[in-house]
Amino acid sequence: MSPTNRTVVVTGIGATTPLGGDSASTWEGLLAGRSGVSPLEGERFAELPVRIAAQAAVDPSEVLPRPLARKLDRSAQFALIAAREAWADAGYTDPAGTETTTGASIVPERLGTVIASGIGGVTTLLDQYDVLKEKGVRRVSPHTVPMLMPNGPSANVGLEVNARAGVHTPVSACASGAEAIGYAVEMIRTGRADVVVAGGTEAAIHPLPIAAFANMMAMSKNNENPTSASRPYDKARDGFVLGEGAGVVVLESAEHAAARGARVYCEVLGQGLSADSHHIAQPEPTGRGVAAALQNLLDNTGLDPAELVHLNAHATSTPQGDTAELKALRKVLGDDLDHIAISATKSMTGHLLGGAGGIETVATVLALYHRIAPPTINIDDLDDDIDADIVVGEPRKLPVEGPLSAINNSFGFGGHNVSLAFRTV
Repeated sequence: MSPTNRTVVVTGIGATTPLGGDSASTWEGLLAGRSGVSPLEGERFAELPVRIAAQAAVDPSEVLPRPLARKLDRSAQFALIAAREAWADAGYTDPAGTETTTGASIVPERLGTVIASGIGGVTTLLDQYDVLKEKGVRRVSPHTVPMLMPNGPSANVGLEVNARAGVHTPVSACASGAEAIGYAVEMIRTGRADVVVAGGTEAAIHPLPIAAFANMMAMSKNNENPTSASRPYDKARDGFVLGEGAGVVVLESAEHAAARGARVYCEVLGQGLSADSHHIAQPEPTGRGVAAALQNLLDNTGLDPAELVHLNAHATSTPQGDTAELKALRKVLGDDLDHIAISATKSMTGHLLGGAGGIETVATVLALYHRIAPPTINIDDLDDDIDADIVVGEPRKLPVEGPLSAINNSFGFGGHNVSLAFRTV
């Protein structure tokens, strides 16, 4: 099919997060300003400098049959759970190619998946190495390689829905989930697919990643007060809190969605991309790369900054990163930044690394759909350098009439910058 420039819409959402086992409970938790951070129990975490994390509210073992779960890394388990919810939410009851009486059907060759992970099956890799050392070669699981592959979540979701247009896995650290959604948009716009299941997943709550992040001085060590440890924009912020889970959306061409009478949450305007070329782990302090991604977004989409009412910020709760992002926003948007309600939902979910862009896209879509912005919690003393309208403490109602647009920002180690834009329909 020749390249096109088709309108892309969101028709389904799914999530499993530290706030809830589905998108509804996650959204409820976000609006309530509830923290999903808790102490890490168990001897293996006892000696770590960081002993808190935002663990999944519902363990995958409570949802997936044991024979299936034992063949999947935890990151793939989360992805499959979120994808199943999103698929059903979009009105699909069976895999592609299945005859239905509802008309909610799609040709497998017109369906793709793009599910990202920043780290992939790290817990499988580390746990199976322990098995090798402690129990010997014969006890290593034969499923280890498919489980630890970073493309495992996307491949398993693709198998679930019978996707044949392409199964992809962008890996760009903490920008991975957002980049996956942007890639999915391009698949539809260029005519390669009509429907794409896209998002991000992560499951890295394990002593080694936590020790490594802690030794980089990237994580909060506020072990005594877990629920207040993730505090974007607060003067006392001291690093991010690791989270786990997945967020997935079903994207469709507007024509395909209309033909089957699908409910549409919003339109996806497009993405902006850039790279810092500054440092492998530190953000560029002036926000130069972030500004380039935002400008690229505006140039690619024709988005009018005057129409922007909401932004879900990357805002991980690190001293440098939070302010660099806002400097970039001010540089590109100027005075228009003043009418944008900014939410930092990592204050509640923690930082899901490659899964962050997925669940924050779900949050951004729901904010537009319900016309309400979730709060940022744990801001007791706002940083003097924060020159923007942060939604603090309580949800903020967005305008009830007219078209509204919103942005979701995601940035990652290596200098990856991704901005996604959405608009009401």
